[in-house]
Amino acid sequence: MSKLVKPYKDSDLGKKEQVAKMFDNISENYDGLNRVISLGIDVSWRKKVVKLVGENNPKQILDIATGTGDLAMMMAALNPDRIVGLDISAGMLEVGKQKIAKANLSSKIEMIVGDSENMPFKDNTFDAITVSFGVRNFENLDKGLTEINRVLKPNGKLVILETSNPTKFPFKQGYKLYTNIVLPVIGKIFSRDKVAYSYLSESANHFPFGKAFNNILQKNGFSNTKDIPVTFGVASIYTATK
Repeated sequence: MSKLVKPYKDSDLGKKEQVAKMFDNISENYDGLNRVISLGIDVSWRKKVVKLVGENNPKQILDIATGTGDLAMMMAALNPDRIVGLDISAGMLEVGKQKIAKANLSSKIEMIVGDSENMPFKDNTFDAITVSFGVRNFENLDKGLTEINRVLKPNGKLVILETSNPTKFPFKQGYKLYTNIVLPVIGKIFSRDKVAYSYLSESANHFPFGKAFNNILQKNGFSNTKDIPVTFGVASIYTATK
């Protein structure tokens, strides 16, 4: 990443601690506001992720940066033996646990507070690992991807959903206007944390995407890397194998 973007520029905390604090602050209204900001399109993106994960019939799935558990809950339909949702924010996980209990999925999905750059799992544990809108929040991207590679089984599948930047007119211009101006304003009006959505916009704009991110995946031990732009390139789905 060309620039280390942090939520709170006047804080002495590291990025990891700042991200945890930010998501704790916005956890209560994150789901509703996220649906509004994404116009609900993020649900269709996650459905594509679930379909890609399901191609290998995984039995052990890890969902990193699981947040409130949306993707983990959707992957329960794949009928794996176990899904683990890992997140650095206890506040987001608490909201997720309530949703999972309401959906009667507590026996299928385990939610754990943890650091994606230092995970409490043995080598070669999971058949599939997913990350949705989380890798750009890693403090050390290479370390996080290396750790993912460690806990993924040989030939296991990694599927990442992350923001990207449209490159064609007029989507490029429209996306910049929306993320730089509209999204932060919505966040300031409706969120408890007034800087959170400015950070989410800025981090999205500075994160490598497409071929650049494929190269980073390959550098950290992954092969068969592929990027699939969705909705005119405002997000991309990356697939890779160990």
